[in-house]
Amino acid sequence: MTTYYPETAQPDLTFLRINQVINTTGLSRSYIYQLSKAGLFPKPVALVPGGTSVAWVASEIEAWVNERIAKRDQDA
Repeated sequence: MTTYYPETAQPDLTFLRINQVINTTGLSRSYIYQLSKAGLFPKPVALVPGGTSVAWVASEIEAWVNERIAKRDQDA
């Protein structure tokens, strides 16, 4: 997934935890991980090397949601 940001705009580099991703996308926890593993959803970022805490980049989740909307509009 390639995201383009105009020169004047900066991506949102805020991290979202799994519950925020669930609320934003409406997807279940297990389906988010399944899609991510398949390369169909943004991959999480390890917050601590070797740790189990992960988060997603907010701008990547927003781009994924926008792609879903664009796909819907193309199919309509």
